[in-house]
Amino acid sequence: MRAWQRQYRTGLLRYVTRGNLAYLLTAPLIYGLVIPLALLDLSVTIYQQICFRVYGIDRVKRGDYVVIDRHHLAYLNGLEKLNCIYCGYGNGVIAYAREIAGRTERFWCPIKHASRSADPHPYFEKFLEYGDAEAYRAWVESYRRTKNRPEDEKA
Repeated sequence: MRAWQRQYRTGLLRYVTRGNLAYLLTAPLIYGLVIPLALLDLSVTIYQQICFRVYGIDRVKRGDYVVIDRHHLAYLNGLEKLNCIYCGYGNGVIAYAREIAGRTERFWCPIKHASRSADPHPYFEKFLEYGDAEAYRAWVESYRRTKNRPEDEKA
């Protein structure tokens, strides 16, 4: 299989020299995000390790979100493999942080917004309706304070 895949690999020099110049010139902007992504990764990991234990929220498994495996494909050259590692990491960290943020919002403020967001996290549909003060106060007493909540419940 690997030998068959290698037939489709474009050599690194050919890949770079025949590539789009604008893509090459913007690469530092793309790769410059690795620092904020790594800081986000570290920050949300520390946050959930401390706060989720205090709040009694199930912790998010980072490995379920940060998946790096495409670099094993033999038809990719070294630069393409690096790009795949970067995209797997970047998108994985964002998905991981989103899940942590969603679980945090579910714990602290599970109220729908007045207007719909483009792509809400999976917990949002079960949130309380916007403006329903009575339901919110009842929720605070029964859900958060008694820690009687279905942690594994998703949309």
